[in-house]
Amino acid sequence: MSRLIIPGKAPSVNHMYRNAMVRGRRIKIKTPVAKAWFDEAITLATVWRQQNKWSTATGKVIVRLWYFFPDKRRRDTHNTLKPLMDALEDAGIYEDDKTALPQIIDYEVDKKNPRIEIEFEKVI
Repeated sequence: MSRLIIPGKAPSVNHMYRNAMVRGRRIKIKTPVAKAWFDEAITLATVWRQQNKWSTATGKVIVRLWYFFPDKRRRDTHNTLKPLMDALEDAGIYEDDKTALPQIIDYEVDKKNPRIEIEFEKVI
């Protein structure tokens, strides 16, 4: 089975949302950059799922992650997990992201091709 590749870098939880007031209530909304990344991640994961004949998992799923950053700037890979796991749920990789078991395997710098590579394994 091939790896799912999501180009660019995922937004961190810290950069994913901004506060807004709607009808007197404070809510969080996605920033335009984060929404664009999120929508692209859903589309790519949906296409990957169809090409690899992946049926939506109802049980636990190991999610192996390799991060390729655009530069040497300090980043915390774990800050990207929430948006990434949510996008994969919306794409139908699994029914509920509570069943996702993310494993960050490695990270490195690839200035020419920043991305996240992902492998999935259903736990039986």
